[in-house]
Amino acid sequence: MAELNTGDGGGGKGGKVRSKKQNSKVDLTAMVDLAFLLITFFMLTTSLSKPQSMDLSLPDKSPDDKPIDNTKVDENRTMTVMLGDDNKMVYYMGLLATPKVGPKDIAYGKDGIRRELLKQKKNVLAYSASIGKPNNGIIVIIKPTKKSNYRNLVDILDEMAISGVDTYAIVPEFSPEETKLIDKK
Repeated sequence: MAELNTGDGGGGKGGKVRSKKQNSKVDLTAMVDLAFLLITFFMLTTSLSKPQSMDLSLPDKSPDDKPIDNTKVDENRTMTVMLGDDNKMVYYMGLLATPKVGPKDIAYGKDGIRRELLKQKKNVLAYSASIGKPNNGIIVIIKPTKKSNYRNLVDILDEMAISGVDTYAIVPEFSPEETKLIDKK
């Protein structure tokens, strides 16, 4: 028969039987490697994803804090887009008193304002070339009402970028005629 170690040193039959204690160390190398990989991954991805912003040019102000109004613009190059409530949009070319086109209600998207922007841009470039200034493109004045929502303003700014309109301004000021035009249902 097998003999048990009794712990008394003599190999006798009396005494306690002792069991060996197992080593209870956990190897954490894999977990530390994974932690460093995750930290490295997130540091790289956050530094690579920069927020996008749009350049904004504001008009100069005179010393008495009033805007300088020396902007004379050819009415044949000017398109005004007014944004109203319930996704309503009205545009016209030229001056409201003597419009070249419009005023007309128009929809957002490729079959609405984008098509009209591209068409009017082409017409303005042809007009500018005929007067000897081929680099003068269309100027779009965006007029959001207080009732229009932020999404509509972002949508029209996206349309400016998509259709390649370089010169546009956001002007939240309305003449009484424009207010009547955008408020009528």
